Amino acid sequence: MTHTTVGELIRDWRLRRRYSQLALACLANISARHLSFMETGRAKPSRQMLLLLSEYLEIPLRQRNEMLLCAGYAPHYAEHAMDDAPLQQAHSAIKTLLSAHEPFPAMAVDGHWNLVHANHSLSLLLGGVAPELLEPPVNVLRLGLHPLGLASRILNFGQWRAHLLQRLRRQYEQTADPWLLALYDELVAYPTPDGVSDLSPVDHVIAVPLQLETSQGVLSLLSASMTFGTPLEVALSELVMEIFLPANPDSVVILRNLALPAEEVVDLNVG
Repeated sequence: MTHTTVGELIRDWRLRRRYSQLALACLANISARHLSFMETGRAKPSRQMLLLLSEYLEIPLRQRNEMLLCAGYAPHYAEHAMDDAPLQQAHSAIKTLLSAHEPFPAMAVDGHWNLVHANHSLSLLLGGVAPELLEPPVNVLRLGLHPLGLASRILNFGQWRAHLLQRLRRQYEQTADPWLLALYDELVAYPTPDGVSDLSPVDHVIAVPLQLETSQGVLSLLSASMTFGTPLEVALSELVMEIFLPANPDSVVILRNLALPAEEVVDLNVG
């Protein structure tokens, strides 16, 4: 979103979170009149006031910094690359967690769904993907929904696509990041396999599995997301660890088989 004043930003976030001026003013322990003056530019909010409003409005850290800059203040939250020294401890913990999840797939992605790290098991599922989709930065949503990516191997593609697009749309609504909206428009425009509706309903009672065709059979995976609980750094606050768990016993065997040399593969029909 493009704004010229900090007041416009405050108003946009308030409306995005569906607060009236009175409701937000009560939370912040200020008068609705003062909030109105800040939104219209008749009063300039202090740095502390912006941080307070950002907290009640649950504004992401990156956008809090942008709001402070718009008001003429320095950013409050640090931002580093994942390989910078201040994030080395977190960086190491992420790699350890992903490795410990073997032989099940797991990855860490940034706020734009670009791959930060992946364990070996995830790479074993990417056979046949067009090389250009694996060039850094690898966007995992493009990887999953692009016709030259995993799309042709996902047996419940319509439901999985709807699930991913819903997550991306919710993320945009939470962050107002125009990059995410552009990615959403790109993904929606991808052609879908024959017989797949534009947005298939997500009707699983518990969760939407990823049903992926592999050399060992049909792999059924459930996904779960992990984030850092109390991050005060921008990149860390946006980082999400996506782990996949086998949805049935056959999928456990398939994942273990994929991690073994070909001569050691276990027959699924045994036992």
